[in-house]
Amino acid sequence: MEEFWGGRLAALIVDAIFITLLMWVLTAIIYPLIAWTNLYAVFNYWLILWGLLTVLYFMVMEGKWSTTLGKGLFKLKVQYREGEMDYKKALLRNISKFLWIPLVVDLAVGSSRSKDGKERYLDQLAGTRVIKVE
Repeated sequence: MEEFWGGRLAALIVDAIFITLLMWVLTAIIYPLIAWTNLYAVFNYWLILWGLLTVLYFMVMEGKWSTTLGKGLFKLKVQYREGEMDYKKALLRNISKFLWIPLVVDLAVGSSRSKDGKERYLDQLAGTRVIKVE
């Protein structure tokens, strides 16, 4: 089980790095406009934008391809128990990634309620699970 969670954690770190790079690019593109209009207060809401971008990234990647860049590197895939993944299921299972504290709560509650300790609470609610693809 440690190998499974280690792979998931490593995949999450890769995805977090990718999202951070996206935010840097977005900042570099938008900063000249913000500086020109003197609207530096926009950066007060940057954490909310980061949370929305994170949820959007996971929802689109898992809803369309059942994986993310990080999960793909570690040969992990999100699977719906009764059919194909879609955006609604992906959004439900990833809403806790808006900020990191809800993700920790989701993981703690899910691990304690799961039979094998491999599911987060929102995975159980969405009817999804992460599997290792060989």
